[in-house]
Amino acid sequence: MRTACAAMLVLSAATLTHAATDIPVVHLDSGIVSGVSGANSDVRVYKGIPYAAPPLALLRWRAPQSAAHWDGIRKAEAFGPVCMQNTAPGAQPASEDCLYLNVWTAAKSANERRPVMVWIYGGAFTGGSGSLPGYDGEALAAKGVVVVTFNYRLGAFGFFAHPELTKESDRRASGNYGLMDQVAALQWVQKNIAGFGGDPKKVTIFGESAGSISVADLLASPHTKGLFIRAIGESGAWMGLGISSMRTLADAEQAGVKMAEDLGAKSLAELRLVPADAIMKARGRSGPIVDGWLLPEDPDKIYAQGKQHAVSVLVGSNKDEGTFFLQPTTAERFVSQSRQRFGGFADSFLKLYPAATDEEATASQLAVFRDEAAWAMREWAQAQSKIGKKAYLYYFTHEPPAAPGGKGGRRGATHTAEIPYVFQVPGNRPWTDVDRQLSETMSSYWVNFATTGDPNGRNLPSWPAFDAKKNSDTVVLGDKVEAGPGPDPGRLKFFQDYYEKRGTAQ
Repeated sequence: MRTACAAMLVLSAATLTHAATDIPVVHLDSGIVSGVSGANSDVRVYKGIPYAAPPLALLRWRAPQSAAHWDGIRKAEAFGPVCMQNTAPGAQPASEDCLYLNVWTAAKSANERRPVMVWIYGGAFTGGSGSLPGYDGEALAAKGVVVVTFNYRLGAFGFFAHPELTKESDRRASGNYGLMDQVAALQWVQKNIAGFGGDPKKVTIFGESAGSISVADLLASPHTKGLFIRAIGESGAWMGLGISSMRTLADAEQAGVKMAEDLGAKSLAELRLVPADAIMKARGRSGPIVDGWLLPEDPDKIYAQGKQHAVSVLVGSNKDEGTFFLQPTTAERFVSQSRQRFGGFADSFLKLYPAATDEEATASQLAVFRDEAAWAMREWAQAQSKIGKKAYLYYFTHEPPAAPGGKGGRRGATHTAEIPYVFQVPGNRPWTDVDRQLSETMSSYWVNFATTGDPNGRNLPSWPAFDAKKNSDTVVLGDKVEAGPGPDPGRLKFFQDYYEKRGTAQ
């Protein structure tokens, strides 16, 4: 309360400014920060604010700890390092000291209490950061929300379990440090966002791919209650982009023991002394696990039982998701893999997705990825509507223009293709009037949803709330935006029948 009140006084009076920029400074629970003006002079940007202590040495593989207090005014004018990952030459440096966040705001006063949108990036839980140019929050902030992006631990630093770590923890859990970072960032928002003119009672979390999976997992965690009131998921639900199960703590611990052996570490103490670069070279699966604490059971069961947080959602997928991931296949391989996966459902599956030739198999492989992803997002919308919350479902079909000199040709409405339209950041792609209009519409939908829980607004095509009993429960985000059917309902029904038969919904 004391921090929030102090921040309100600073911004509402706007008398305490950073001398070099005349940008209002903001009082946080850990100190005072100054920011910079955005390209849009109405927007202020505060970069590289620590929201937790550096997870180094003895803090490696521990829950995030409070950031240290600093004296004076800290210049929040440059992004912090990204979390450990493989980076391209000349890219932003990666470090274990990476728990920083960034804020964009156009609020003139803390009294404005603007809605807050907190972005969780994708990257297969092994890459990405909150400071990527494509996640610039300026355009969204100019539309009336406060935007927050942040880094969370990745790969073996963010999702590593080990019996010694589980024993060491007072929660008897290990492995979900990246998710714990996300929770810590949201807790920071609750404590500090009022100083930027944001409303801590009106927070929307949104993310794409691994970020969207994270959003779905945060809805399933009992430890995130009260941290947000709405959620947006782009191409990723709690199972990912298809039907799968999350790793158990036992399986993840076993993999952790194997990794320790590969690194030559005989104890947890020795593991914490292993150089970060060596850990980066260790192979292993990354991503959330059922740790028994942050995720007390598989989110699949939590959603099936209706025990996830009762918040409204806006979710969807893209028409050509699979072109981001898949390589051409053969008819023999496709049929063999299909029979192995679907068993008694394989004949029905192969009628929907035939593979008489290699070319047909490759086309069916892409169609499967498209339809299973669409089913996963529809399942999420249905799960929220079953507990009495509004859900809005989209299907992104617009094919962005190719980047100049881009290799490999155009990939259509591929995985991640919607992100530039949400943030209104075209990058190096030569946008047409159609692209600009679509971006204006989508960003308005997203901001409206964060503001009121309903994406609809003046001069926008009508977006009906999800209703499983009707056909017009999807908004198609294409060259033209309109309500209508998404992927073939018959194909979606196949995945629903297989999912229910498989027993994961029990």
